[in-house]
Amino acid sequence: MILWLWLCCGFSTSVGQPDSELMARYLEEKLMADYSIMEQVARRVPRQAKFLQRLETRPRMSEFSVKSTIISRYAFTTVSCTMVNSGSEAREAVFEMQIPAPAFISNFTMIIGNKTYYGEVTGKEKKHSSDDKARHRKPLNSTEGRENGYETFKASVFIPRKMQAKFLLHYEELLQRRLGKYEYTVSIRPQQLVGRLRVEVNILEKSGIVSLEVPPLRNSKHKGNGKVEGDVSPPPSTVIGHTKTLAKVTFNPSVVEQTRIARNGILGDFIIRYDVNRELSVGDVQILNGYFVHYFAPTDLPPLPKNVVFVLDSSASMVGTKLKQTKEALFTILQDLRPEDHFNIIGFSNRIKVWQQDRLVPVTPNNIRDAKKYIHNMSPTGGTNINGALQTGAKLLNDYIAQNDIDARSVSLIIFLTDGRPTVGETQSLKILSNTKDAIRDKFCLFTIGIGNDVDHKLLERMALENCGMTRHFQEDEDAASHLKGFYDEIGTPLLSDIRVDYPEDNVEQVTQNFFPNYFNGSEIIIAGKLINRTSDSLHVEVTASNSKKYILLKKDVAIDLPSRNDIRGMPGLEDGKGDTNYIERAWSYLTIKELLNSRLKSDDSQEKDYLMEKAKSMALTYNFVTPFTVLKMREAGLHPELAPEEFISPSTDGIGEKLQSLQGHKAPPGIQRQQDKQRIKISKTSADGDPHFVIDFPSSKFSVCFNIDGEPGDILRLVSDHKESGVTVNGQLIGAPAPPNGHKKHRTYFSTITILNNKPERSYLEITPKRIILDDGERLLLSCGRSAVVRSNSLEVSISANSNITVTIRDTISFVILIHRYKKPAPYQRNHLGFYISNSKGLSSDSHGLLGQFLNHEVKLLQGSLNTSHQQVGQNQTEALKPNPTNTLKVKGRLVPVVWKQRRIYNGQQEVECWFAKNNADKLIDGSYKDYLASHPFDTGTSFGTSNS
Repeated sequence: MILWLWLCCGFSTSVGQPDSELMARYLEEKLMADYSIMEQVARRVPRQAKFLQRLETRPRMSEFSVKSTIISRYAFTTVSCTMVNSGSEAREAVFEMQIPAPAFISNFTMIIGNKTYYGEVTGKEKKHSSDDKARHRKPLNSTEGRENGYETFKASVFIPRKMQAKFLLHYEELLQRRLGKYEYTVSIRPQQLVGRLRVEVNILEKSGIVSLEVPPLRNSKHKGNGKVEGDVSPPPSTVIGHTKTLAKVTFNPSVVEQTRIARNGILGDFIIRYDVNRELSVGDVQILNGYFVHYFAPTDLPPLPKNVVFVLDSSASMVGTKLKQTKEALFTILQDLRPEDHFNIIGFSNRIKVWQQDRLVPVTPNNIRDAKKYIHNMSPTGGTNINGALQTGAKLLNDYIAQNDIDARSVSLIIFLTDGRPTVGETQSLKILSNTKDAIRDKFCLFTIGIGNDVDHKLLERMALENCGMTRHFQEDEDAASHLKGFYDEIGTPLLSDIRVDYPEDNVEQVTQNFFPNYFNGSEIIIAGKLINRTSDSLHVEVTASNSKKYILLKKDVAIDLPSRNDIRGMPGLEDGKGDTNYIERAWSYLTIKELLNSRLKSDDSQEKDYLMEKAKSMALTYNFVTPFTVLKMREAGLHPELAPEEFISPSTDGIGEKLQSLQGHKAPPGIQRQQDKQRIKISKTSADGDPHFVIDFPSSKFSVCFNIDGEPGDILRLVSDHKESGVTVNGQLIGAPAPPNGHKKHRTYFSTITILNNKPERSYLEITPKRIILDDGERLLLSCGRSAVVRSNSLEVSISANSNITVTIRDTISFVILIHRYKKPAPYQRNHLGFYISNSKGLSSDSHGLLGQFLNHEVKLLQGSLNTSHQQVGQNQTEALKPNPTNTLKVKGRLVPVVWKQRRIYNGQQEVECWFAKNNADKLIDGSYKDYLASHPFDTGTSFGTSNS
């Protein structure tokens, strides 16, 4: 690997522009002559030594070149810089380079005089000894040199007199697609005019390059906005050439041209934007030497409707330009909302002000006009109540989703903006994170924006990461209005939701994220993995998702028996050795490490954090990446690897390896497996199924009891409630349907959703519908009920038998079976629905409650005779004789319940149950009335009978 990194250093000079080369030589000869004269004068006139020292300048940069090779969106970049010390004594030289925050440094080499030092990536220790600390020279603090989306790499050395130092920095990144373009950026800030300055970028995209553009240089004040005002022509001396699949862009300004741009040597960012041709179907899958990468970015789809809440900081610190630009951006954003969208606005300081109380309003001309008035009248005052604002926004959106018949495929989101840290209300970051996650409950995504240097970057980053969003940070002196509008444009047009990408489990392993809650127009979903069976002829790919009109299923078999298809060795423009590198393998390692870093950031468990750290560190060492858990140490070539302390050089890499924000999704756990045959499960009589019909089995009494609940559509029934003891709660939500003709009911109700919550040993939940399952045990996983699979975690196992049933096992002592009832051609009174069966209740406590749970650890007695006469307890062998007697009663917790004999079929009619039926919504059979078992929402874990926990 080091070989090809050296080969790509590219010390070639400009062709056709001899002025820069001649100027560089002239300057060098002139300065060397001047310093020679100064030395002679200094020897003759010692008292002028201090004056001469002031005349001697810092080491001069004679060469600065960048050579980059981009292969299928994966960019290898090499920066070469030469500094000359023409002075009479050793002087300090500082090499400083801004690199994109998502990039990983992969190598660094220094040649000082006749000595070569190479970078060695090693694991970072948790604690550094005082000796280790002494070896670091001028460590960079966590914010030094940090700008929007960039980190500063810095190394300082002393160059002996009349000698030069050469710095070679290598870094790699996977380009992000935003607003329909990939953007590759090189920071050109040498801090001085350079005799030989050259940037060369080679691009290879097998699917074809389209829309290649090179805008003018971008200075720091406009960094990140993605838009250029006025002149849109490339920088002077830029040469662009490309074929269908190859492109080469060079930037080679002379000293005179550099002076016209900036006399201080800070030219700005050299930017290249482009896109690629796209296949319809499953996207672009590339395979090379046992690794694959899959790019999925569909176009020409109708946008999904949005439910959006804007939460805007209006505290005193927003006074002036920040609030003014925020208002300007919101005015433009409101105009871009679509007629099918709904929205609301919350302004917060120490007080929280909601524009429209308890609702989201549709997009109409009057509502847009009134919203602009509200924003215009916002004034900066007070402190910053971040927690309260987010809780208010989440409740507003949750209530709107729960209380309105919104489009099931609509996308709900909160856009949160602040310029400060929490100062009012809850101020502890961990508590704010916990409260936010509990409030959102994976129902929608949170996007955060920070402005200025006082904002808590890590809090905003983690809030977005834990709630399937993205974060952006803008400097205070930047154009906030254009930044805000640009960020909204990235997320303002959702095209797909619940995207899942599947590959055969027996063909692939170590696949990166393959579940994504949303896909926004102009972005891209990227998945990578390893092939298990390299001799297979093809790789089967399935993409499932939903859009505004229907659910989408895309399938394709991608050929993998063509080893030369993605082999790019010998391609024009790749003579520097990049073609010998498996770029797909490095893209896979890059994505995997990013996922591990994100997972660790979200985790609150110290053991899990240590495990993720070690795993990320191991992979980073394998691929020579500098990450938060690895460091770059310099060794002198040819010497013993342990240098003496005075020879140890440690360039600062603080902040290198930031989190990847654009790929928000979740990875299928390694335990997921497909089962081809239907699961053999234990059938239980204790159940709630159909309209809904409840059955309670009492094995020791050798009889069953049954009852009906005539609820209302939308009711959420608490089936099992054992939150305090075992930590388990089961709620079922009803859906309505017309009653059959000539029936006695006004309507039918079925279970449309079963929610299983578990808070021991850690919080998790399952939300099950006839079509899909959401599992969240700290990482959100979306599963289809139409595919057999088994998912296991520490205390939970979910086994799916395709289109048949789901078995949920908790800590091996509690098991539930959920039947899936789906109709190919449903009658008007039929609805796809679920049935709930308790298979194993050993782990539930004696205090468990709920419509089913209250009977699990209690027995009932069957009595003979009229309710008005004395009662005789019936023995177990006398039950058959009592069937026709209409006066049979049950004794339940001291209550007498009249019952009649009935027969029912359960489990899709496969089993017949004879039971004693209690009429009138189980009056007197259950504690209280059925209305006492109504939950306020699917995640209500009522801690005792008749109470709710929201």
